[in-house]
Amino acid sequence: MDIFAFVPQFGGFLYTIASFVIALSVIVAVHEYGHYIVGRWSGIHAEVFSLGFGPVLWSRVDRHGTRWQIAALPFGGYVKFLGDADAASGKDAEAMQAAADDPAALRRTMHGAPLWARSATVAAGPLFNFVMSAIIFAAVAMSQGVMRDPLTVGDMAPLAGVENGLQQGDELISAGGLPVPSYLDTEAWEDFRTALPQQQPLDYQVRRDGAELSVSGPYLYPPYVRGVVPRSAASDAGLQPDDLIVAVDGTSLVSFDQLKELVEAADGKVLVLDVLRAGETVEMALAPRRTDEPLPDGGFATRWRIGIIGGLAFEPATDKAGLGESLAAGAYQVWAVVGTSLSGLKHMITGAISTCNLSGPIGIAETSGAMASQGAESFIRFIAVLSTAVGLLNLFPVPALDGGHLMFYAYEAVAGRPPSDRAVRVLMSLGIAIVLSLMVFALGNDLFC
Repeated sequence: MDIFAFVPQFGGFLYTIASFVIALSVIVAVHEYGHYIVGRWSGIHAEVFSLGFGPVLWSRVDRHGTRWQIAALPFGGYVKFLGDADAASGKDAEAMQAAADDPAALRRTMHGAPLWARSATVAAGPLFNFVMSAIIFAAVAMSQGVMRDPLTVGDMAPLAGVENGLQQGDELISAGGLPVPSYLDTEAWEDFRTALPQQQPLDYQVRRDGAELSVSGPYLYPPYVRGVVPRSAASDAGLQPDDLIVAVDGTSLVSFDQLKELVEAADGKVLVLDVLRAGETVEMALAPRRTDEPLPDGGFATRWRIGIIGGLAFEPATDKAGLGESLAAGAYQVWAVVGTSLSGLKHMITGAISTCNLSGPIGIAETSGAMASQGAESFIRFIAVLSTAVGLLNLFPVPALDGGHLMFYAYEAVAGRPPSDRAVRVLMSLGIAIVLSLMVFALGNDLFC
């Protein structure tokens, strides 16, 4: 046995784990810092701020009396406030009893603080996750800019062997004899895209340096790989960004739509792809997989997919985006992730889509590594998406999660008194059992789906 044959796989495993730990640590740190800082502002004393669990590797106590520490198991974290018995904010009966005769000391505990302070402290964790995600999405939008209107050619995709008279800065007037609508008009653009004659090369009318010219160029939506979906058939087969799929089972391709039609018609059977990569043709075999895709109306549709992302034959030229516009785009992106997540959960519960869409730690780790390998921007965007999901999950009204504590506080606000300690302990145990069961279920999906 050649032990060195395992080195690349082992290196890939370490890369995946490192990417997962970095992503999770950033998200957890922001979430727990939200709890900590709002709790401090609200007059609640934090005894411990921990990144990770288990044996403590490093710690220091700050001037506020909070111990900041890094523990050996980097798969989570917590803030332990005064009066908490554990990381789940269960009540420490002895500590609360000791503080009962001192109103000032009682006020500094998590369980003796006013209802508004406790509610704000608990809600701050998910809120900070959403805010971080919105800021990341806004930063990405600002760096990418706003697409120019009319559609203008930016950097061309590396489409080897395809006739191309388009140049950077060309404004598209018509393509294939059809006037080019505004890219921002979704409906008009979709009608234009589907009506394009599928031919190679395609005739274009462009405006270049103030003059109108007729040029030939690649089909507007070629079977070009702009991105590969992690944990997909394409990823497993080894397809890479900048690959050009020129044929499927011997059938030559002009457009990305032709590729989609052949993939869907295969009904899961193995396809042989001829892929042009760096001037050489590579043959790959893969089987499309069933994928549940979100629809604009909030529903889902099951399709056969190989897991690649296409796009235009060029990067559209952009202009600098303003701060307000970018922040609005970031907030909208967070809202879209929340909406899609809730819709997906609903459809899984009703059986409309497969529960295999729920990933566990292995799936998330694999996706972390795949996104990191695609570049810093992809990895940072993934952190934003995962941060939104973590914030949403923590708001579910399950005891032991932030949403469960907020549910207890809502009861206290309505009833005028908190639920009994015994009821809280029972419900917290039930909540922990639910969370652990969900984790085991998701892990099963990672292993068997």
